[in-house]
Amino acid sequence: MNDSAAQSQQQATGEVHLHQLDGVLRIEFIGDWTQSARIKDKPDVSVILQRSVAMQKVRFETDQLHCWDSRLPAYLMPLLKALQTQKINVDTGNLPSGVQALLALAMAVPERGDTGKASQPVGLLSQLGISVISTIANAKLLLTFIGETQIAFWQFFRGRARVRAADFFLCLQAAGPEALPIVTLISLLVGLILAFVGAIQLALFGAQIFIADLVGLGTVREMGALMTAVIMSGRTGAAYAAQLGTMQVNQEIDAIKTMGISATEFLVLPRISALVLMMPLLCLYANVIGILGGALVTVSAFDVSLIQYFNETVKAVHLPDFMIGLFKSAVFALLIATAGCMRGMQCGRSASAVGDATTAAVVDSIVYIVIADSVITLICDQLGI
Repeated sequence: MNDSAAQSQQQATGEVHLHQLDGVLRIEFIGDWTQSARIKDKPDVSVILQRSVAMQKVRFETDQLHCWDSRLPAYLMPLLKALQTQKINVDTGNLPSGVQALLALAMAVPERGDTGKASQPVGLLSQLGISVISTIANAKLLLTFIGETQIAFWQFFRGRARVRAADFFLCLQAAGPEALPIVTLISLLVGLILAFVGAIQLALFGAQIFIADLVGLGTVREMGALMTAVIMSGRTGAAYAAQLGTMQVNQEIDAIKTMGISATEFLVLPRISALVLMMPLLCLYANVIGILGGALVTVSAFDVSLIQYFNETVKAVHLPDFMIGLFKSAVFALLIATAGCMRGMQCGRSASAVGDATTAAVVDSIVYIVIADSVITLICDQLGI
């Protein structure tokens, strides 16, 4: 047994011999080229390259090669790349067919980051062009999604949309009752802040009673709808993008399309409808909580009774003010749901793409909200309402 083991250990060796014959550098592989073998006198790539430059031709010899594994291609890969860089003629015809196939496959795939293009700085004009192209592409995607959504709603009104009532009620619950705690907290704090900001200036003139006007009009016309929209964009809009993006990664949306069901009707329609229906109610609730927050500050910190605060609020706030806030909230809901669902449906196929889609949905929602709020406010100002 000891003699056999010693003989086996002696056979598990490999060598590399370099020969120059007829103007050709011959690289001869001898013995076993496996992971467990001991390679003796293995010349470095730089040494072989130095001798190859003078010959300008290299040939591999494997007549005395016994067995090999991944160790042999791993040794040949950097050598072949170095020889190709120096434009030296290499003859690999004598290598085993398996080694040749592995080398061909490895050489066919370029290494990442080896082109050097990523390190080149991008000029200002190029950055501007990339931004313009990206904006145009996003605009096309948005218009396409809006068109598909309109077709889905038309199918729904015709009674032909493939949508489940259970999905709609689940979205209704997620966009409505489950959002009440965070809406309550933020609206109360916004009312408190508005009251404190107004009280600092109004108290100088002894006009603390007009804090009710400031809080009431500011909350009903602007802050109630705006803060509710910001909350829902980070909560519900991001959830829509994450849900649909995950379904895109798991190929669930592809399965729905394969069954002949419109993904826009089945997935997007209930989400947009639920948010558009619930946002005005949340806005109305946020208005009440904001006014109560202002009353809490005014009554507790200033010489104003609760009855006086309530009467002044009724005198200052009218029905058109409520309607403007509710109209804004409905528009904001449509924009939030559109941004979230669009980014989710257009999500990539990787886990990181879900995070990117969620981030893009929140950013798009806030941008749409601010633009829409500015436009509606300017229109109301021009109309005198």
